[in-house]
Amino acid sequence: MCSHYQALKEADKFRRHFGVEPPAEPGKHDLWPGYVGPFIRLHPHADVGDEAVPQREALTGLFGLVPHWAGDTTIARHTYNARTETVAAKPSFREAWKRAQHCIIPAEAFYEPDWRSGKAIPTRIELDNGEPMGIAGLWAFWKSPKGELVYSYTMLTINADKHPLMSHFHKPTDEKRIIVILPPDRYQGWLTAPAAHSMKFMMPIGAGDLRAVAG
Repeated sequence: MCSHYQALKEADKFRRHFGVEPPAEPGKHDLWPGYVGPFIRLHPHADVGDEAVPQREALTGLFGLVPHWAGDTTIARHTYNARTETVAAKPSFREAWKRAQHCIIPAEAFYEPDWRSGKAIPTRIELDNGEPMGIAGLWAFWKSPKGELVYSYTMLTINADKHPLMSHFHKPTDEKRIIVILPPDRYQGWLTAPAAHSMKFMMPIGAGDLRAVAG
């Protein structure tokens, strides 16, 4: 499961690759559950037919989805990844999944422990072509007891037991997982897809499209 990743640092690359202005305060570069980082969602008024309204907007939120019923935001430490096999049923995620609250999480790289040597070696995983990653996720908002609106997001994951690269990560006895990294030509499709079509996007990226660097 992905608990550590790096957000996209360069604003120009953010605009060019994702076609949207980055948040004014993008949050941290190195992100762990409960940290604040950027995510991209469909603009709430994208369907009004006004060319002045952008199709997408970038916001900042907690890495770890906070459902509306949560007592506080500490749940984000446990909801940073959503398993596609159970996302429709899990109380933390099912509302966002049912409502198709899809988002894209911009990233430079993510980190996993490589266990092939018998020890956990921290490993940076990035796209082989050097481009940013667009990770499929879900977003939500939560209102604090003081009325503050808090956005949050989670990364969607699929099984990777047979993935040529990702099967090397985590302990040998653990199930292997991979986050869903979207091809750029599927970004808009994911943001606009209804809930009934969400699973069509849950595909693993090819091992040849990734580069793993130890340390």
